[in-house]
Amino acid sequence: MEIEMVIVTESPLDPEIMFKSLRKENAGSVIFHYAVVKNRAGERMTSGILFEINGDLESELSEIEADIRSRWETCDILLARRIGLLHIGDLISLVAVSSPASDDAFDACRYGLGSIRKIVNIKKTELYLD
Repeated sequence: MEIEMVIVTESPLDPEIMFKSLRKENAGSVIFHYAVVKNRAGERMTSGILFEINGDLESELSEIEADIRSRWETCDILLARRIGLLHIGDLISLVAVSSPASDDAFDACRYGLGSIRKIVNIKKTELYLD
């Protein structure tokens, strides 16, 4: 099954499908990072988070993907971002990198994670219990 390597979706992210979608024929390393909704924001307890698109999110993710490709030797990159109402434990986003070398895979994944955290085309609303 082939999927787009930049994904914006309201549907849950399936780790098995994501792993199978990465090109790995020359990869010695595959790194995944999933961001997960946690039950607190600072000192306040939450029930979830609402994520709403506020601009061209797919283009912003595509720019991050291109930036990663220009900096590290990779076989493939997958960036996925959920939108909509997410609950505790739901997967928010994914950065996945396959690479011939583990150093490149780790560095590229870490950079992708930092870049996704800085996305401007999404509005985040914490849903507090109190």
